[in-house]
Amino acid sequence: MTARDVAHQRRETTSGIEIEPVYRAKDRDPQPEPGEFPYTRGVYPGMYRDRLWTMRQYAGFSSAEETNQRFKILLQRGQTGLSVAFDLPTQLGLDADDPRAEAEVGLVGVSISTLDDMRRLTDGIALDEVTTSMTINAPASLLLLMYEIVAEERGADVSKLGGTIQNDILKEYAARGTYIFPPRPSMRLVTDTFRYCADSLPSWNTISISGYHIREAGSTAVQEVAFTLANGMAYVQAALDAGLSVDNFAPRLSFFFNAHSNFLEEVAKYRAARRMWAKIMRERFNAQNPRSLMLRFHTQTAGSSLTAQQPLNNVVRTTLQALSAVMGGTQSLHTNGFDEALALPTEEAATLALRTQQIIAHESGVADTVDPFAGSYVVEELTDEIERRALELIERIEQEGGAVAAVEKGFVQDEIAESAFEWEKRLQADELKIVGVNFQRDEHEAKVPLHHIDGERIRTQIERTRAWKAAQDTETVQAALQTVRDAAGGDENLLVVMRAALVTGATLGQICNALRDVWGEYRPG
Repeated sequence: MTARDVAHQRRETTSGIEIEPVYRAKDRDPQPEPGEFPYTRGVYPGMYRDRLWTMRQYAGFSSAEETNQRFKILLQRGQTGLSVAFDLPTQLGLDADDPRAEAEVGLVGVSISTLDDMRRLTDGIALDEVTTSMTINAPASLLLLMYEIVAEERGADVSKLGGTIQNDILKEYAARGTYIFPPRPSMRLVTDTFRYCADSLPSWNTISISGYHIREAGSTAVQEVAFTLANGMAYVQAALDAGLSVDNFAPRLSFFFNAHSNFLEEVAKYRAARRMWAKIMRERFNAQNPRSLMLRFHTQTAGSSLTAQQPLNNVVRTTLQALSAVMGGTQSLHTNGFDEALALPTEEAATLALRTQQIIAHESGVADTVDPFAGSYVVEELTDEIERRALELIERIEQEGGAVAAVEKGFVQDEIAESAFEWEKRLQADELKIVGVNFQRDEHEAKVPLHHIDGERIRTQIERTRAWKAAQDTETVQAALQTVRDAAGGDENLLVVMRAALVTGATLGQICNALRDVWGEYRPG
């Protein structure tokens, strides 16, 4: 094969969009200014010239005390927002002392079963002065209520509490698997949370509609956009069906995207998603408030791109991915630790990940202008093409009956699985090059220190949960749990009765079990 043949080989993005050797100007309508509909160039006129993105490093492991210590270290080193990782039992609505939880307590996040756990997690942190993101879905409303109760105990003005719960249950069925209840009652929990927060926590972002996990499961960039926005449309419609006004809840919707490694495609992806959501909200849902039209999003660098081989290479991957999110206009950002393909990040790895953001913000110059790639022939073309392909996929989802029906039928799961399989085939055929994996491998790799979970901390957490239950006023707690069951079978806002149950001392697992009694658990077909 000659050099000329190599130069003319087909090249394409992860979504299969062919990349031309050279791009030239095309006739297209000029883009509106940043901060103007449809927000292709950014949701705010000044973007990072006025305010940098929130540097929100994700952390959570073992006990509430250890996670609290990591939060304080990161805040001291310049982190500007908290982001909580919960362990698998908490995500599945199981208390730490549940026999089903035994092997997983505290391993991939912090264990939270009781109000006392939430008190220790946030000890010494002014909750009304920092925004907190909680990556929690099926029991998201319960963790939010715990956070609210603890803030109230400390005298905070809860109407000013800021942060986000992920609360995106549809992508759990499609891509991640930490669901508890069937889709329809789970959607009710989401809309009840919208209503509750509109009345009680007006500054809280009630959902973070997540494409991140869709991408981690193997989707393309186009699928990430399409499935995420289709899920967003389902949540908006469910809220409208529940009697809410679109402009009453839509300004508090937020999104969560993945920053993957195809740099130019990622920049274009964020621009396309913003433009699409603005049009969807105006044209489909007749939203009038400009904030209802704005796709505001958090970004995390791609965990699935990290390699156990030559882990220091992950610093470079994460930097490029973080830069694409910034160039695409993210509102907050988490950068992964280089060691996360091997273990939870060490303090040193987490600090370096934060420093990566700080260097981009303060040394690179990319924050000095809004939408740096505007007018780039290739980025503008990719933005248009991602939008076109994503809209076609959304139309297919609509033909399936919408996002909920598409998940129930397995359509979304099948599409993601097919893309993941195609990617793996290309990797095995060496059509894709991953440095250190199938390209430039080293026989003798440098070892890096790893974080180790303290088993004694986990045993203490389990014993604390048992002691908390032993000290409960059983009659009062059981009465509160029966009220939760009654509400689950009716139409009362569940957050109101679940909050009352938490105040009596009921645990996360006890309340989730009360809901299981009425709704059952979801079992995929």
